[in-house]
Amino acid sequence: MSLFESPLFQDAYSQLEDAAAIMNLDPNILERLKYPKRALQVAVPIRLDDGTVKTFLGYRVQHNMTIGPGKGGIRYHPKVDLSETAALAMLMTFKCALVGLPLGGAKGGVQVDPNELSRQELQSLTRRYCTEINMIIGPNIDIPAPDIGTDSQTMAWFMDTYSQLKGYTVPGVVTGKPIAVGGSLGRSEATGKGVAYCVNFAAKKLDMKIDNKTTVAVHGFGKVGIPAAIDLQDQGAKIVAISDVSGAIYDANGLDVKAAEQWVLSRKYLKDMPGVEKISNEDLLALDVDILIPAAIDGVITKENAHRVKAKIIAEGANGPITREAIDIITKNGSFIIPDILCNAGGVIVSYFEWVQGLQNFFWDLDQINGKLHDILKDAFENVYECSQTYKVNMKKAALIGALRRLERAMRLRGLFPS
Repeated sequence: MSLFESPLFQDAYSQLEDAAAIMNLDPNILERLKYPKRALQVAVPIRLDDGTVKTFLGYRVQHNMTIGPGKGGIRYHPKVDLSETAALAMLMTFKCALVGLPLGGAKGGVQVDPNELSRQELQSLTRRYCTEINMIIGPNIDIPAPDIGTDSQTMAWFMDTYSQLKGYTVPGVVTGKPIAVGGSLGRSEATGKGVAYCVNFAAKKLDMKIDNKTTVAVHGFGKVGIPAAIDLQDQGAKIVAISDVSGAIYDANGLDVKAAEQWVLSRKYLKDMPGVEKISNEDLLALDVDILIPAAIDGVITKENAHRVKAKIIAEGANGPITREAIDIITKNGSFIIPDILCNAGGVIVSYFEWVQGLQNFFWDLDQINGKLHDILKDAFENVYECSQTYKVNMKKAALIGALRRLERAMRLRGLFPS
């Protein structure tokens, strides 16, 4: 597959060029940022429970590591490919730079539907994938984390496999691990909590209060959408709609988010939940709400449906949920977009905390973690908002400019080897 084939990569590439032109980025720096530093494709053969062998395609892409080791999740999904993985790695570079972490951008994944594999098959897949990419990862090289289709158990298997290969325990090779094997408090809900923090920062800029009159719709009621919805509901907001791959549910008076959480955690689809109105995912995106959180996958709001979006604040919980063309339509219609590389950075920030705690063998309490997370995101939000005012651009472009300013400084100082 061509590196440039996926819409997500094309979008990321175009947004990079747009931001570079606005800020007059050094063309030599731009040239280097257009391409990933390293891309590895591997075959991942495993023996299935029925005794047959099946081979899956796996990837690990490292986009830029000027500021520090690579950082980025591992995704198990049928649509994983080289181009999408490269795009996500590029976004991770910008995300880490924007929020001031000493980390670069990377991403990985296996082209597989994890729901079709047994627990033992998933363990075999994870261990073989780790073995195939172990030469380019490590606590000082590239540190994977969970993403779509993976979780803390996946990370525990991954860490154990890498440790077996090295001959000693290496907890710092991944983040998002269970607490019992070196994970951090607050990591599982960090991305969603970060989304809620950013919504509060945006609401303050727009003189909007988060209270019982505030309506919220969440597209993608999963690892990001659930904690974001719970946090905002705890502040008094009404969560009027949530969705998963099966469709959406709606209640104008507000849904019982915690009951819905228990429903989906028992591996049930929202479409089967009793006592609520069923609507489509497309209808959810078009609801007249104060806050819309697209927290599922990329490319759900496009130039075809952008004109239907009415939310005052759109918080990009997912990576690239709004296409480049749709961003222009939505911002012209008056919506305030909190860009993905800022809005969903809570996960990588607390992953960074976990990495630091693991290297020090000294762990922090939850209040410390949430307090540091809040402060880092607040500083980053203010930086992006300042960029938007200085360059007179929307928040999406401003976030990239903020990230590129830090990358440009670092890359100039380090120079090009060999010179």
